Amino acid sequence: MAALRHAFLTCLILKAVYADIYMHNPRGSNNRWNENGRNRNNANRMFDSQNNNRGGYNVGSVYFHVGSNVQIEWTNQHSCGDQNNHCDTILQYTCGNLVRDGTTTSTIPDNPAQCENLDCNEDRRYGMHEDYFYYADCKLRSRNKGLFTADRNVGSSATKTRQNQNGNRFGYECPEERDYYPYWGPTPWRDIAVLTNDVTRCAMYQEESQNVKGRYACKVGMTYLYQNSNKNPSDYIPITQRECEAFKYTENNEEKYGVWTLYDPHGIPAPDCVVSQWSRDNHLGNGIGGETLNYNWTVPDFPNDHCTLRIRYNITTFEFDRDNTTSLQNNRVRNDGPGPDVWSRHGLSESDGKDRGYELEGNPEINIFGLENDKLNLRLAINTAQYGRTFQDRSHTFAIVPRPEDIPENAVIQNIQVRGKRGNIVQVYPAVEYDFVPNGLVMTVGSYAHFQWTGSDNNPANNDGQGRASTDRSNVVMLGAPVYVEGNPELYKTSTFGQLGRSYPSHLSDATLAGLSDDDKTRLAILYPHRGGDMVELDDAGTYFDLGPRKVTMTGTFNYMCTRNNNFSNRSQKGRIIGTTSIYSQARIDSNGGKVTVQDSSDNVLTSVEVPSGSLTEGKSIQLVGVSAEEVSLDSLPPNTDFISEFVRLEPENEITNHPTELLRMEIKLNDDVTSLYEPNLYRSNADTTSWEKLEIDSHENGRVVFSTRSGGHYVVAKTVAAGPMAGLVIGLIVGVVLIVGIIVLVRKNGGLLQSYKSKV
Repeated sequence: MAALRHAFLTCLILKAVYADIYMHNPRGSNNRWNENGRNRNNANRMFDSQNNNRGGYNVGSVYFHVGSNVQIEWTNQHSCGDQNNHCDTILQYTCGNLVRDGTTTSTIPDNPAQCENLDCNEDRRYGMHEDYFYYADCKLRSRNKGLFTADRNVGSSATKTRQNQNGNRFGYECPEERDYYPYWGPTPWRDIAVLTNDVTRCAMYQEESQNVKGRYACKVGMTYLYQNSNKNPSDYIPITQRECEAFKYTENNEEKYGVWTLYDPHGIPAPDCVVSQWSRDNHLGNGIGGETLNYNWTVPDFPNDHCTLRIRYNITTFEFDRDNTTSLQNNRVRNDGPGPDVWSRHGLSESDGKDRGYELEGNPEINIFGLENDKLNLRLAINTAQYGRTFQDRSHTFAIVPRPEDIPENAVIQNIQVRGKRGNIVQVYPAVEYDFVPNGLVMTVGSYAHFQWTGSDNNPANNDGQGRASTDRSNVVMLGAPVYVEGNPELYKTSTFGQLGRSYPSHLSDATLAGLSDDDKTRLAILYPHRGGDMVELDDAGTYFDLGPRKVTMTGTFNYMCTRNNNFSNRSQKGRIIGTTSIYSQARIDSNGGKVTVQDSSDNVLTSVEVPSGSLTEGKSIQLVGVSAEEVSLDSLPPNTDFISEFVRLEPENEITNHPTELLRMEIKLNDDVTSLYEPNLYRSNADTTSWEKLEIDSHENGRVVFSTRSGGHYVVAKTVAAGPMAGLVIGLIVGVVLIVGIIVLVRKNGGLLQSYKSKV
């Protein structure tokens, strides 16, 4: 048990707040099913979100192709990425034939007698993520008594935690697994990513993930779990090997012992671990630059028709050391412990601090002035059950399906979806209004766009919006060209199709959308193959639409809109695709460091940038773009234009790191071999590409140059005649070639001259 006191705990001590988190893409349920009220009907239906009752979206399922990109979006209420707290956002998924949304808002029973055929796992009326036996094992298992519980009186079962001391049931979720990460027992959840304020913890998160590390647990018979799940056991299933092997239980009138069992890891890569994206306190909104809080998920090669996505939000304040506060520091009210040290950082001794009320307990009164009387004590609004909070949301079910056979394995498939629901921002809050996700995309010609979305016919009846009350509908139509253009009107005739500032669509016959066929544009506009009915505002179309992956075949900027959701109450639902022949790659990199690599269709590395650990102090989106010399359009060129590489653009184009020694390391592939007769010259432009500087090259071999930099911008390599002893040889060769060519020309022009010379000889 001593080792378990030092389990890795993400969620220990938090500010006493209701810090909700809501997933907007894929659509987070917040325990909703298909309900027409603003408040959800049942907060206990599937999982414990601890969110506001008004959050969530009605049921609606989609599918994703293996290897495709999904932009996960969410809002969280009480900040991440700043100095106010410790914050970890954990993304996970699970798949299985029993995972389902159900057809009722009721919570699945934990008594098999209340389910069809005495089998709750197969009673499809009820929504279910974790299964019956998972919860029964949790209910009959001992909780980890090495955990810090403050002054809470927590029972013995793993269903009881400091946040849930009464052991309330939420579907078949195990409350202890919900509240702590990484969890020490087996779990069906597969890790996608951890976004954390403290990236020094990344190694621990990745090493302890069940993706790569198995879990030991005390295994008992399933019949025992089935027969005893509604009983209060005299002995709980232990969580240590010694106690497990001594644990005796009766199953079918036969005495048995627990088996200490290793549950295999999931056998997939460790989760991505990056720095948290910044968000502010008391604000369910976007982050820096108005960008949504998001993570780009590459869908794993794990085909299954029944999957769900989970996001957890763990926050702690800085009252004490979250990794080293265990049951030994439980408040003395419960077990005569010292309580966590919240006095020393205020410059107080333990005795003085406790005498003045500097203890973590319910509603303490603090003598902040150190006066002998207590007339100026201030009471703090502290509930220790809410100090140390985990919040979560989960998506409705979705399918993961194999990649179509006619789409190459290395081709990018980008999912484009619709988030939000019917109503203005006040009516839908804390959900959001309609928007396309992502609403801005750069896509290489040859990649695939997968338009797909779902909605509901059961929103609150009085919510604002066009079309039949309660219904969500969306479509995609190209925006019209601008009425007038300042600056360069020719731009809109050559590379930009539609103007985001307009509210009118273009004529369908004139519309151009990344090279999609006329049939596809028609389907996107009127949700074809639907025919008939009232389609002026898409009322008789279904809530679900799927175009399937379509290849991007044109370059340019394509601005599109939804014609229905464009009134002043909930405007404007617009999106953009930028088609390019450039090859590019992008990643969000933080103080952990990382690498961005651009590869061609044969997986050959064209260029890369490596960001060393410690060179960045905050997370940045790093993008590399390769552009051929024929396609580049710059205001000026380097002094030497004998280019032997593609132009490379590194973004951001300003200074990326100001670290004195840990600079970015870049590599660029050369188109021509550089022999000893020539040498490569590396040039970089400033952000506005009007001037160029020559940079030092660290090495050039095997057809590549490697160099260090601290800034973005445009880079290109050109070749010049080598300096030094070889230069004379090169010049001599050039002069010789010129003389020979001159003689040949002279001879050809004066054929008789040579004959005259011969006759004289």
